[in-house]
Amino acid sequence: MTDTVFNAAGTERTATIPSGIRSIQQWLEMPLAPQPADELPLLRAHLKALREIDGTLPQRVRILDGLYSRSTMVTSRLIPSLSVDLVLPVPRKTRRIVRSLLDLLQMLADDTLAQLDVHDRQHVPDKERQLALWRSVYVLAQQLMISDLIASPARAGTWLLLHQTYAEARRLQLHATVPRGEVHSLQHLYHAAILLGWAQPASLTAREVLFLTDYFERFANQIEPLSSSAAVNAATLCIDPLRDAAAMSSFRKIALPTADLDCYSIAGLCALLKVQIAQLDAGTPPQELNLPDFAGTPAGRGVLVRLSVRWSNSGKRRFQRRMQNQRALVGAGIDGLWQLSQKGTAANVELSTWMITNESPEGYSVMHVSGNIGALSVGDVAAVRTGSDQNWQICMVRWAVSENPEHLELGLQILAPRAVPAILAQPSDGSTGTEHLRVLILPEIPKLRTGQWLIVAAGALPKHRDKLLLVIEEENVAVREVKSIYVDEQTGSVEILSIEPDQDPF
Repeated sequence: MTDTVFNAAGTERTATIPSGIRSIQQWLEMPLAPQPADELPLLRAHLKALREIDGTLPQRVRILDGLYSRSTMVTSRLIPSLSVDLVLPVPRKTRRIVRSLLDLLQMLADDTLAQLDVHDRQHVPDKERQLALWRSVYVLAQQLMISDLIASPARAGTWLLLHQTYAEARRLQLHATVPRGEVHSLQHLYHAAILLGWAQPASLTAREVLFLTDYFERFANQIEPLSSSAAVNAATLCIDPLRDAAAMSSFRKIALPTADLDCYSIAGLCALLKVQIAQLDAGTPPQELNLPDFAGTPAGRGVLVRLSVRWSNSGKRRFQRRMQNQRALVGAGIDGLWQLSQKGTAANVELSTWMITNESPEGYSVMHVSGNIGALSVGDVAAVRTGSDQNWQICMVRWAVSENPEHLELGLQILAPRAVPAILAQPSDGSTGTEHLRVLILPEIPKLRTGQWLIVAAGALPKHRDKLLLVIEEENVAVREVKSIYVDEQTGSVEILSIEPDQDPF
C-alpha cells in the first residue's frame, strides 16, 4: 500500500505503508515525528487500511481510538503554526498541509460516524454511541475552525454533517451529558462551533479566530434555545438543520426552509460581553475573568467590542451594492498610507492592482489582480485610488476570503476621502529622548462624523496617555496639541482614536 508524504521542501514523495491491525498498532506505539505534518499522510493511510481490514468490533474500535488520539495530538501541534504571522493568500506549501489535515479530519468524522451503524446492529451501550457522536462533532468543528484560520470557505457538506450529527445526538438524548474523559458535552461543542460561524470569521485574523475559539469554548453555555415562533430580535440566530450553511440572522428571510429552524438567543452572551469589556477597561486582568490572555491585548479587546456591537443590532445594510469591474490601486499599512498622503504618486510605496467587483457609499469588495500585497490583513488600513481620481481614499480591511493561493478578495470600508499625515511626538521609555511615530489624521465628514480620527499603530500609545503632540508638515509646519477622547476601534494592526484640540497645557 502506498501514500503521499511531504519532505522538508514541501514536495511530495511516495512511501510504502504496512497494513494489518498488528502493524497499525505497532506504528501507533511509535513516538510522533519531529515535524507533525509528516504524520498526516501516514494517519490517512492507516485510516484507509482500517476500512479494509477484517477484525472484531473491539479490535477495530481500539485501533480507531488510537488513530483518533494521535490525529488530535498532531492537529493540536499544527494549529499554532498556522496562525503565527499568517499572510494571505496562504502559500502553496501551507495550503497543501492544511488540505491534508482537513482530509484527515473528514476521514475521522466519516469513520467515527460509520461506527454508529455497527453499534446499532450489535446493541452497543449508549456510552459508546455518545463518544462516537462527540468525536464526530469535535473533528467537524476543528475542520471549520481550520478553514477559518486560512480565510477559506468551509468544505461543501461540513456544516450539514455537523447539524445532522447534533440532531442524531439529540434524537438519542446523548447531547447534554459529558463523555468520560472529556470536559464539555456534545451540545457545548456544537454551540461553540455555531457561535464561531456566527462571528463572521472572514472578518478575523488567524490569531483572533483562535482567541474566539477559546472564548466560545468557555462561554458557549450562555446561549439559550428558542422556539422558531419566538420574538425576532438582533440577538437571535437561526439554523436550518438540513442546509449546508452556518447560522444566520433571524432577520434574514430564508427561501423555502427545508425544515423547522433551530433558533438560539445570544442575549445573555451579549450582556456578558459588555460586562467583561467594562471590567477589562477598569483594569481587571483577563485571568480573573476566566478570559484567554489575548483578551488583555488591544486586538483582543477590539474583537470583543466588535462582537458586542455587531450582535446588539440588526446588521441591516444601509446602502445597496452596485456591481463593478473597474481597476483600483491599493497601498497598505500606516507607513505606506503616510507616504502616499504626503507625496502622492511620487511616494516610494509598493502598490498592487485590484478589481472592484462591487461598491457602495460605504466601501468596496475587491479582488487581487497583480502586484505584491505585502502584509495586508484584516484589521489593517489601506489607501485606494480608483480610475482617474488622484485622491487616495483611506479604508479599513473588514474581511478577507482566499479560496486558493492565486485568489484573494477583500472587503474595504471607507473611513475618509483623504488623510493628513502627521508625526506623533511622545516621550520614549528609554533614555533616547522623544520617540516620533508616523500617524494619520482623518478629517471630519459633515453629516457622517463631526470629529477627527487619529490612526496609530496598535500598541504604540500608552494605555492612559490622553494628551498628544502632533507635528503636521504641509505648506508650513504646524504643531497641534490634541487629546484623545475615545478609542473608536482597536485591531491587531491599528488603533483609531477620536481626538479634539487640547486647550490645557501639557
